Amino acid sequence: MTPQPSPLRHARTLAAALLAVTAAAGLTACQDGKPDSAQSPSSAASDGNSSGTASGADAGGTGGQDSGGSAGTSRQPTAARSAASTDNSPHRCTAASMRMTLGRPDPGAGNIHYALTFTNSGKQSCTLRGFPGVSLLAKDGQSVGKPATREGSAGAAVTLAPGRSAHAVLHTVSEGTKGSGCWPAGALVQAYPPGSKESMTARASGLRVCGEEFSVTTVAPGAAA
Repeated sequence: MTPQPSPLRHARTLAAALLAVTAAAGLTACQDGKPDSAQSPSSAASDGNSSGTASGADAGGTGGQDSGGSAGTSRQPTAARSAASTDNSPHRCTAASMRMTLGRPDPGAGNIHYALTFTNSGKQSCTLRGFPGVSLLAKDGQSVGKPATREGSAGAAVTLAPGRSAHAVLHTVSEGTKGSGCWPAGALVQAYPPGSKESMTARASGLRVCGEEFSVTTVAPGAAA
């Protein structure tokens, strides 16, 4: 006669089976409900809507042009760096030690000028000499058009005591003065002080380049009148 399992052994076998089923169900539920924080970095990036911009090492690019002749935007916000003068003075002013502002437009005879003022916000005197590298940026950080070309000759070094200022002048023309149209209006002006690898930005104050005419003078002592 075949022996029958005892009630206690039968209960233990049933409990072990139920435990195995419960563990398998829990594992499946855990995999299906993985939190967002456990996603891989690549999948998290693909879900976002952020866009990158060029770094300082990518300087030297220029904006493109559309079929109508007006320059468009490009992903080269540091293009102005290559247009800045080289200044190897050990006491030169750096972007970190200054603040920058763009003045209101000064129109006349079809020309429009803007004063770009650099103020020494540090605690020691420093010098500026030559041309800043200047370009326009759109709201999304892309560059607008091309960097400003140099106008005139480089001047002497300007020494800025703490709180003192120097300025360069941006130049463009009024709409309709030349037939090549206007670039989109910039949201910011980006400038590299002479010799600097770091840029500064200021509100563009409605600056819009027309007629493919966009230039900058060398820095001169004092704030513009």
